[in-house]
Amino acid sequence: MTQHFRKAQQLFTFLHHSRCTGSGNLPLSVLLGGFNMTATATGAAPATVRKFRPSFFFWMTLAMAFFVFGGFGIHSALPALKGNFPPAPPVVHLHAVVMVTWMILLVVQSGLIGAGNVKLHRSLGTWGIAHATVVLLTGLSIQLIASRAGLDAGRAPGSDGLYLGLLAALGFSIMFTLAIRNARRPEIHKRMILFAMLPVLPPGVNRFWFEALRLDDPIPTFWLYLTLWSMAAAILVQERRSTGRISIYSMFGAGWIFVEGALHETIVGSAVFNTVAAGILGLVHYR
Repeated sequence: MTQHFRKAQQLFTFLHHSRCTGSGNLPLSVLLGGFNMTATATGAAPATVRKFRPSFFFWMTLAMAFFVFGGFGIHSALPALKGNFPPAPPVVHLHAVVMVTWMILLVVQSGLIGAGNVKLHRSLGTWGIAHATVVLLTGLSIQLIASRAGLDAGRAPGSDGLYLGLLAALGFSIMFTLAIRNARRPEIHKRMILFAMLPVLPPGVNRFWFEALRLDDPIPTFWLYLTLWSMAAAILVQERRSTGRISIYSMFGAGWIFVEGALHETIVGSAVFNTVAAGILGLVHYR
């Protein structure tokens, strides 16, 4: 305040002097320049920082992470810490690391949007494409190896696990590609990321319900599809409420998981699927 008062005194003296010397024709902006710049510099408000606002998509990725971490945590991680987990091929451990970091990346990416940091979100998105590719390859490899081991042990080739694994690889590939192609259309991009995740969640969801409910069937299809269909329905309802419509992309994503569940029992028990599965597994060799 004292500094501003002195500036005002100097300005008054200068204006009085300019009237006497003829410099009063100078633009007012020039005469006030020093005073205004000082006032602006000292009175500038600090830059505002956007607060984190968790969105529907953030909570949905957390729910997905819950089933992945919860399912594999109860079924695999805790027994491994106790020394009770049987030896597994190296690709299993690799996939575990890849999947854990992938789920963390999904939550972080959604959180960055909630925090308004779109620039970092897009930068990490480039890495995410490579990471998703490794998720796909390691996940499919594990399923094929496990199904081949089951075939060698005398089980039918067309198993529930192989059905889920093949559709996971195909569904994730298609819907993740659609998400990337629509990266500049956020309303489509963020929903297709969620839909792409639904086909790859069954291993975590199955283990979670199997352990939590102490079930006899390691692939409880009722609880599995109740979970996946509920998530798909939630995405559709949220889109309808926020945009007033449901896009063709979301219809495809939800339709994929609904049809997969509806046809599960019919396809897995068919002779055609057993024949196709036997042909695929005949190409699998792992030492």
